[in-house]
Amino acid sequence: MADKNIQKAIRAERRHLRVRKRVLGTAERPRLTVYKSLRHIFVQIIDDEKQSTLVGLASNSKKISAEIGGGKKADIAKKIGILAAKMAKEKGIEKVVFDRNQFRYHGRVKAVADGAREGGLQF
Repeated sequence: MADKNIQKAIRAERRHLRVRKRVLGTAERPRLTVYKSLRHIFVQIIDDEKQSTLVGLASNSKKISAEIGGGKKADIAKKIGILAAKMAKEKGIEKVVFDRNQFRYHGRVKAVADGAREGGLQF
């Protein structure tokens, strides 16, 4: 059982590195990165040149969860994307590069991207 979990983690790390070697956030186009756990979704907008997080959101924070409310996980992910776009706009960010991490572009990851686009961010 342990070997299977180790192999799964290694494959996930390889996928992550494959994506990250192509995706780089700059001051003009920071990186919008998505991480999902079984229950929650986390979104950050990162400037890799300065190595700083410009915007960070998590569906498990009390402030955000009160603002979002309940619903399906995909609906919550879309609302998180909209909120991330709103916070980015307040900081003067119009364009971003999307980083899906090791996750496939479907489901909650796609919902975050759709929400961010709906909120006004350009990929």
